[in-house]
Amino acid sequence: MNYFEYRENELWCEEVPVTDIAEQVGTPFYLYSVRTLKRHFDVFDSAFSALPHIVCFSVKANSNLAILKIFINEGAGVDIVSGGELYRSLRAGVDPEKVVYSGVGKREDEIRLALESDILMFNVESSQELEVINSCAEAMKKRARISLRVNPDVDPLTHPHISTGLKKNKFGIDIERSLDEYRRAMKLKYVDIVGVDCHIGSQITEVSPFADALDRLKELIVLLRRDGLEIQYLDLGGGLGISYDQETPPHPEEYAKVIIDKSKDIDCIFILEPGRVIVGNAGILVSRVLYTKHNSEKNFVIVDAGMNDLIRPSLYDSYHHIQPVIQEERETYVADVVGPICESGDYIAKDRVIPELKRGDLVAVMSSGAYSFSMSSNYNSRPRVPEVLVKDGQFYIIKRRETYEDLVRGESVPNILL
Repeated sequence: MNYFEYRENELWCEEVPVTDIAEQVGTPFYLYSVRTLKRHFDVFDSAFSALPHIVCFSVKANSNLAILKIFINEGAGVDIVSGGELYRSLRAGVDPEKVVYSGVGKREDEIRLALESDILMFNVESSQELEVINSCAEAMKKRARISLRVNPDVDPLTHPHISTGLKKNKFGIDIERSLDEYRRAMKLKYVDIVGVDCHIGSQITEVSPFADALDRLKELIVLLRRDGLEIQYLDLGGGLGISYDQETPPHPEEYAKVIIDKSKDIDCIFILEPGRVIVGNAGILVSRVLYTKHNSEKNFVIVDAGMNDLIRPSLYDSYHHIQPVIQEERETYVADVVGPICESGDYIAKDRVIPELKRGDLVAVMSSGAYSFSMSSNYNSRPRVPEVLVKDGQFYIIKRRETYEDLVRGESVPNILL
């Protein structure tokens, strides 16, 4: 359930009309519902109540400080993939003992920041990374808690660009040689092996890939314990999908039941890294129609949000439902909904049957809470849009709209050009 609904033909977010926010903030903007965010987190967390677990929100899905703070207040940790995400999470007040650090390309300065912060563990993705972490820990006179990210070669049945658990993907260490890598890690003096990690992909809409991955990880844990390793944590990653269009992803309770049933003989603390499933349907992108036009081939609706604001349709050909903020009697037609960016790939929808729109109409691009603002850019020198949070009857700007001055902040013209 989310808290975006029509009241007397007008879209509201909780107790606030979306048109009121648009009038005061301008368009385009991202809009999030606190009730939806908290409800989605609580549903996911409670589904795993039968297992010792930590829910580590995937920061890459939505990294706004206010969003992170909502989940941290609910008891969440975080899954990070960069030093910047660690910095954001610490600013939001996360307990470092609930931070797991994934990602294939950790720089030494990022590793040092994580060691200084005393995070729970690094999810190590290569032999060389393991050596670098050990060297950094030695230089800092620290000990690094680690797990290896194991690539179980399981097909997540999702878009190829967001599949991460196959042999051909760049992530993790092949499960066939993971036992040897763990044995190498045992010989390193400044590394403490505490867990096993995997992540097979994103926007997964079936339970079976998770079950297959868990079966393979259980076999590995048995072998590791025979070698004398005390595996305390099993990080199953994230990836549970949501409904953008006609998908029917499993409810978190269904997903949890499969994991719980398969985990009765594993004495581990489970780490879960949900992102999209919590924030995806908790946010929308609100945009205004600038122009409409027609030619012999197409109808076009040109809105003020572009691919720099929401790149998912251009990048993944992703579907986002588009609806008018004000419902009224409208004919439907087939149109491309496009933005102002100077690229043919700048679109939100192609050949979509939508209510006929006119200049000045507000539209809501639904299910835009995940991988939307966090993937935005300044392409075409466009200032990034604001983010707005609604709680009960009030709205709050949690990220202001950038200005033209922001676009050139940090740039300079050297004297040799003057």
